[in-house]
Amino acid sequence: MTSILNLIGREKELFSADIKAHEDHLSEIVSTSRFLVLGGAGSIGQAVTKEIFKRNPAKLHVVDISENNLVELVRDIRSSFGYIPGDFRTFALDIGSVEYDAFFKADGGYDYILNLSALKHVRSEKDPYTLMRMVDVNVFNTDKTLRQAVDAGVKKYFCVSTDKAANPVNMMGASKRIMEMFLMRRSLQIDISTARFANVAFSDGSLLHGFNQRLEKRQPIVAPNDVRRYFVTPKESGELCLMSCIFGDNREIFFPKLSEELHLISFADIAVKYLAEKGFEPVLCSDEDEARELAKTLPEQGKWPCLFNGSDTTGEKDFEEFFTDDETLDMARFENLGIIKNDADFDQALLGEFEERIDAMKRDLSWSKQDLVDLFFRMIPDFGHKETGKYLDSKM
Repeated sequence: MTSILNLIGREKELFSADIKAHEDHLSEIVSTSRFLVLGGAGSIGQAVTKEIFKRNPAKLHVVDISENNLVELVRDIRSSFGYIPGDFRTFALDIGSVEYDAFFKADGGYDYILNLSALKHVRSEKDPYTLMRMVDVNVFNTDKTLRQAVDAGVKKYFCVSTDKAANPVNMMGASKRIMEMFLMRRSLQIDISTARFANVAFSDGSLLHGFNQRLEKRQPIVAPNDVRRYFVTPKESGELCLMSCIFGDNREIFFPKLSEELHLISFADIAVKYLAEKGFEPVLCSDEDEARELAKTLPEQGKWPCLFNGSDTTGEKDFEEFFTDDETLDMARFENLGIIKNDADFDQALLGEFEERIDAMKRDLSWSKQDLVDLFFRMIPDFGHKETGKYLDSKM
């Protein structure tokens, strides 16, 4: 933990004071409750699962599409925490599948459902087919599992949103904003809370996680020098989700308060800190060819080739924000957790139109990226999407 904090430019954990102040109540609720974690083997899902497990829940079931990540989650938990008297099991299921529906029908006995499943990458908007799967995972699977939760009498439903849903500029952020609209509709039937938070440092598939892969494979470190982001640790992401799930009122969105503990830092700055911790001096290269060539010789000299340049790909937001000017905030309830309070504000006709148009595209087995972009603009008139024609997959 200390190592990750140092790399993202911090000295202490964000939520330790809030966790300490509410630990007794938090542990009491967890120890007497039944939990289902969806998408529980991803980076945030694993962090949430650990936060629940270590407080001895009565029941903890974890569902994820990744069989391998579930195996590692169990190994990690057994090696770190051991065992609990409660019912702890994992299931390798796609929550959009009929197998998951059968699983939920056979059980369904949960007090809390936490949905951490998502297509989270900005790069996933490069083609219309992955983009449609993003709509399915981020919007329709969420709504389906919400309906199931209502029918089963689940007490509370939590799901992750993203800071990119506030004034979105990419399709991923916009899909989460649309998801929030669907949540508002279901909030009339079940209590729902969510969280928007910063980048999770070294989460699976992230650029920082890629630094580990590049060193292991002896490849150049590449990072934008003009993109600055807020970062939380995996443990902090789990704490934020659990606090929102247990203590959030209906329709509330939790987010980390901006303070001296949470500040913007560039990917290039983290790369320099990362290499220093690994014992390497960064060597700036002028292009990809030079960087690839120097990767063959520099490591033996205690140096590592780096390519730091500006970002020009579709979907990159110039700055990050957790809330918009027209959202109502509660900044007093917790020390380092802010809360966005929402009314059940949604347009039923617009949500119905979205469902119908997506269904029509699927029936025809034909749609373009522009079809989906246009539909997103219909849902979010001030959507700040800008198409540059360049995507992250065209770069190292």
